[in-house]
Amino acid sequence: MRLRNILIVVEDIEKSKKFYHDLFGLDVILDNEGNVILTEGLVLQEKTIWKNFLERDIISENNSCELYFEEKNIEAFVEKLDKLYPDIKYVNRLMTHSWGQKIVRFYDLDGHLIEVGENMKMVIQRFLNAGMTIEEISIKMDVSIMDLKKLEKS
Repeated sequence: MRLRNILIVVEDIEKSKKFYHDLFGLDVILDNEGNVILTEGLVLQEKTIWKNFLERDIISENNSCELYFEEKNIEAFVEKLDKLYPDIKYVNRLMTHSWGQKIVRFYDLDGHLIEVGENMKMVIQRFLNAGMTIEEISIKMDVSIMDLKKLEKS
């Protein structure tokens, strides 16, 4: 068995297609009137159709899951987010976790939680550029040296 797609329910398919294309570069693979499959396996489902399927209310901003993306230049991404979607609702503005990864969390147009994190390879490189040894990075990130080397090569 394989996980094929992640489906999220959206109010306005066109606005959501634009949002996910503008910020994440996701393109439409199949547009089937109320159901759109994007690259990377994300599916947009029109809210009215989904509500009829489930016969249940759709609850936005429920914080029970998130879409996670990685970005090489997190600061540039946040600038783009602020420029294209100045009214976006943040959960966490750009912050740095104890292990050194920079992340930002926000809701999409329909209240789905999104996290964009700095690519872990970039975190390691940033530490190396700052003069840290691989041993020091291992301690800082609480990751074995072997796993750090795997991440570096990924």
